[in-house]
Amino acid sequence: MFLQVCSSFATGPRQYDGTFYEFRTYCVKPSKMNEFLENVKKNIHLQTAHSELVGSWSVEFGGRIDKVFHIWKYDNFAQQTEVRKALANDKEWREQLLIPILGLTDKQESEITYLVPWCKLEKPPKEGVYELVTFQMKPGGPALWGDAFRRAINAHVDLGYSKLVGVFHTEYGALNRVHVLWWNASADSRAAGRHQSHEDPRVVAAVRESVNYLVSQQNMLLIPTSYPPLE
Repeated sequence: MFLQVCSSFATGPRQYDGTFYEFRTYCVKPSKMNEFLENVKKNIHLQTAHSELVGSWSVEFGGRIDKVFHIWKYDNFAQQTEVRKALANDKEWREQLLIPILGLTDKQESEITYLVPWCKLEKPPKEGVYELVTFQMKPGGPALWGDAFRRAINAHVDLGYSKLVGVFHTEYGALNRVHVLWWNASADSRAAGRHQSHEDPRVVAAVRESVNYLVSQQNMLLIPTSYPPLE
């Protein structure tokens, strides 16, 4: 289910097999989060019958706490088109999942991303918490900042400060944006690892190079919903 993706990281997002991931963000209306999660938990099977849900999380810290993230995997754009056609003709999906979600959310956002070629999507070893770090990089694409960014990520991974789930860069959405999804056993273990990495000269050196290409960064602590395949 979790595949090594082969692509060129030299000039921009390209993948020979076409596999991509949709980051679907739901901004849930205030006071409606529990209702939203219960409805999706009950009816998500109506959509996973057509496409693969990689995982789902709600925001605990670091952003709007009424956000829910879904990551969907598609083999190519043709498959995504067929899924949309099938869902549009699925009365049960429309009535039990789509229409209630529309009534419980203020807006939805979608980004199409590719998994970078130097990592594979990993399944966490057990239950825990996740951190989604979003980097807005300088214009120029991976040809400019790709190697330095890779070294910064690998410094944390190789030294065991956090477990990497996946690194995704955008194809549709804000370009030069990279989402890095990390897993930790707990928020406290993540905090401890973060503090230690800040004092590790090997990490500091790698990050110092990468930040030369950085515009902005946002960190969010995520809690998995009760229906995530990653768990």
